[in-house]
Amino acid sequence: MTNVKTAGTEVLDAEKTALVVIDLQNGIVGLGGQLAPNSAQQVVGQASRLVEAFTNKGAFVVLVRVSTLDGKDWLHPKTDAAPHAMQWPEGWDNLIPELEGFLNAHVVTKRQWGAFFGTDLDLQLRRRGIDTIVLCGISTSIGVDTTATEAFQHGYHQVFVEDAMTATAKEEHEYVVKTKFPRMGKIRTTEEVVSMLK
Repeated sequence: MTNVKTAGTEVLDAEKTALVVIDLQNGIVGLGGQLAPNSAQQVVGQASRLVEAFTNKGAFVVLVRVSTLDGKDWLHPKTDAAPHAMQWPEGWDNLIPELEGFLNAHVVTKRQWGAFFGTDLDLQLRRRGIDTIVLCGISTSIGVDTTATEAFQHGYHQVFVEDAMTATAKEEHEYVVKTKFPRMGKIRTTEEVVSMLK
């Protein structure tokens, strides 16, 4: 695994590690007060710090956004939950301004919760010899969790940045962080990940 210990300190090899930022775009970050336990402002701040650190180390950065061509490319399963009938405003799927300045980042556009299915994410990671991904973004229990499950099934090592992600409810965030993520990877803070990156 890329994540090794040296003299008691964990190390992430920048050449084999990618940062994958989930759905930090206008229409999702704009949910604001509907997010918990971490605020949108906190997640944006921590994610921006991670993107800058990974960029400075020459590591691969992936900015994931969810969008639609005409609404027909969304998934439409029959569920118990009422279907969302939202009309998204113009520009809802644009990346937030804080991330637009990182020109070397690879942008992945997805049509569903996870960032692997139907995209070139796995291809781009494997072409670069990446075996470890660091995940953050919104929402912990949907986009981040689904992408993590897909990455686990693809055989990637993972690090989850708990203070750089959030959900629409504290309980959703905590369930995934405490129950699912420890079975798929390691849970760290932004500070720890930045210090691990070599």
